[in-house]
Amino acid sequence: MQRKKLFIANVAAVTVIAVVITVLALNGAGAMETAAENSAIYRGSSEKPNVTLMFNVYWGTEYIDGILETLEAYGVKTTFFIGGSWAAKNNPSLKAIAAAGHEIGSHGYNHKDAENLTYDRNIDEMLPAEKLIEEITGTEITLFAPPSGSIGEEMFKAAKDLGYTVVMWSRDTVDWRDKNPDLVYTRATSDIRNGELILMHPTEHTLKALPKILDFYSENGFKVVPVSVNIAGG
Repeated sequence: MQRKKLFIANVAAVTVIAVVITVLALNGAGAMETAAENSAIYRGSSEKPNVTLMFNVYWGTEYIDGILETLEAYGVKTTFFIGGSWAAKNNPSLKAIAAAGHEIGSHGYNHKDAENLTYDRNIDEMLPAEKLIEEITGTEITLFAPPSGSIGEEMFKAAKDLGYTVVMWSRDTVDWRDKNPDLVYTRATSDIRNGELILMHPTEHTLKALPKILDFYSENGFKVVPVSVNIAGG
C-alpha cells in the first residue's frame, strides 16, 4: 500500500529528524512537542449521543458468532480490535466479523507490553499484525488499541509512523476478570455519556449482557457506532 511504501522510504528521514531534535534539545532549543506526548483517543465526540462497544479479541471463538448475531439483530455496527496471533489461527471468525460490516482495528500481534518495547519491537508487533489482518479481511488498518492499555513514547512514535490512531477507552467493563453479566451491564450503562468508548471482550457473560445493554442504549437515545464514527462525531 502507498502508506507503507512511504513509511519504508522515510525511515532514514525519520532518523535524521530524530538526531536534529536531539541536537536542538541539547543546545537549549526550548520545549518541543515530541511523540512522548500521550496522543491516544480516550473518548469520542461529546456532540452526539454516540457510544462504541470495542471488542478486543485475542482468545477464543466460541462467543464470536453469538455476538455478531446479537449486533446484527439490533442493527449495530461497532469496532473489533484483532490480535495478530488470534487472526492467524482463526481466519474464518475474522472474515465473519469483517463480512458483517464491523470496523476492524489492530491489537498488536502477541499482546506485548508496548510501554517496555523499543521502537523497533513496537513496529515488529504492529506491522505483521496489520499485514495479516489486511490480507484476511481486505480492510486497511488505521486504528490501534494497545494491549492492556500499555502506552509509551516508543509506541507512540511507531504508531505515528504507521499512520495509526491510538485508541484507549473511557470505561472498562473488566469482563475478562469479572465473570458476571450484571456487572458487565452496569459498567457499560451506568451514567453513560456521549462519546463513550467502552472496552469489552468476547466472553460468555458479555454475550449474555449484550442484549440488555443494547436495549438500554436504544431506550435512552444512544446510538452504537464504530470508533472512527464516534471520534469524528458522525
